[in-house]
Amino acid sequence: MMKKGFKISFLTVLALIFVMGLALVGCSEDTTTEPEEVEKTDDTNDQKDDNDEANTPGEEMTEKVFRASFPSEPPTLDPGQATDTTSSTVLRGVFEGLTRVTPDGPALAGAENLEISDDYLTYTFTLRDHSWTNGDPVTAHDYEYAWKRVLEPAFAADYAYQLYYIKNAEAANTGEGSMDDVGVKAIDDKTLEVTLENPTPYIMELLAFTTYKPVNKKIVEANETWANDAGDLYVSNGPFKLDIWEHGNEVQLVKNDDYWDADTVQLDRIIYAVVEDEGTVLALYEDGELDWAGSPFSSLPTDSLPILKDQGLLTTQIRTGTYMYKFNVEKEPFNNKKMRQAFAYAIDRQSIIDHVAQGEQIPAMGLVPPNMELVKEPYFQDNNIEMAKQLFDDALEELGYASAADLPPLVLSHNTSEGHQKIAQAVQEQWRQVFGIELTLENAEWGVYLDQIDEGDYQIARYGWIGDFNDPINFLEIFKELGGNNNTRWHNDEYTSLLDLTYSEGDVTTRTQLLKDAEAIFMDEMPIAPVYYYTYNYVSNLEIKDIFLDSLGNTDLKWAHFE
Repeated sequence: MMKKGFKISFLTVLALIFVMGLALVGCSEDTTTEPEEVEKTDDTNDQKDDNDEANTPGEEMTEKVFRASFPSEPPTLDPGQATDTTSSTVLRGVFEGLTRVTPDGPALAGAENLEISDDYLTYTFTLRDHSWTNGDPVTAHDYEYAWKRVLEPAFAADYAYQLYYIKNAEAANTGEGSMDDVGVKAIDDKTLEVTLENPTPYIMELLAFTTYKPVNKKIVEANETWANDAGDLYVSNGPFKLDIWEHGNEVQLVKNDDYWDADTVQLDRIIYAVVEDEGTVLALYEDGELDWAGSPFSSLPTDSLPILKDQGLLTTQIRTGTYMYKFNVEKEPFNNKKMRQAFAYAIDRQSIIDHVAQGEQIPAMGLVPPNMELVKEPYFQDNNIEMAKQLFDDALEELGYASAADLPPLVLSHNTSEGHQKIAQAVQEQWRQVFGIELTLENAEWGVYLDQIDEGDYQIARYGWIGDFNDPINFLEIFKELGGNNNTRWHNDEYTSLLDLTYSEGDVTTRTQLLKDAEAIFMDEMPIAPVYYYTYNYVSNLEIKDIFLDSLGNTDLKWAHFE
């Protein structure tokens, strides 16, 4: 039963979530997606026409402008469709959810009050008075509409499963239940009632995630292309507004003076140039045209990392994410488990880190990053050539091939990036030396690449996953069901059953063991070959302060300012 009239403060919410997190999760690190990645950039010199008063790094000018770059433009700026870090970075700036992840933890944001039932299943939010950028009030009906829109099967949102924590959400999304039974209900314009399937210790953090952002129901229903460009159709409610989206060239945000917490926001403008070449990104930074070069917005040339480190200019920190190659288990020869294992075991990860990536990454012999403290021991040995060769020979025999020469043409796909290309070339050579095979590399621009992978048009594909929230389930549940972000085509009933049990398990030891057992199945089946655990590597203008950057890759410029 609801605690009638029981309203808790933000500090009380934090204390509650912290205690529940210790009880159910057993890990205490912070957070970051790329579900996937960031991509592409051009030159920013031609921005002066629109921005004559804008500052360049180091200059004290009237308009306070932060400049960074993406390696490609955002695939979408619809929060219901976004799955990558480029899109999410922009969306975090222009939208406000019920909560927001802050340097002090998850805080109430679009909501100002919260009531929680005794069983921790019903959360009743009271929205604060705030408006959309077109002047419409943000209402509880916008939230209900936005979440149910994501769950509509025809909407085909890859991240629909992130809403499965809500009661009856999965049934509605799979067509087995009614949308009317989903546990999100606008009681009135200011009151949103959210009912969960099970107590969820990280719910306050999850509600800040991109997929849980509201959208303006009136605008979206009237204009199906509302999120395709900047302009009057693009309506948001965050600390910044989408001002310019010059496709393939740049995205510009401006301060939203009508934002409920506008006094906190000190930047006037944010410019994300689209610059594909990593060397150009670094050159623009060194020329004072960018305030930031490198993670999480873009990447630095790998060969520059040791030099920048020696100069004391490089910042490196652990990131909760895994760089990997995924296998399409429906295509030969990777429909064979031993073949997948062979390719995974044959990678020399430490060599790639030392000589190619050069960003102090950690060799990955599992899916879940070590700072989530799920397992202590690796699932296999890095660069285990002897075992790889034996598995390869066994796989050839099981598949009916007389030798490696009989294999079908092999292709490794990656999105366009100098760094990804160099790693792919290193892995290509390692596999050639171990197995005596020739493997072709193919690359595509980020948006095209995502479509290609979603359609299953690949054999081996580069993939990266940065946590959406700070719990191992976020990595493991990617592969729980077919579809969505699981485009390996791999499914295992026992794996799915173990993860299902974790959602209602309240004992931390038992839940952790269920997660360990699930990852053990996954790493035996090997639908992916993990390569390394991510780190951040970047250089930045020393005058920019208070950019919030957590281990999950969440970058928030709400508090950023120049000194």
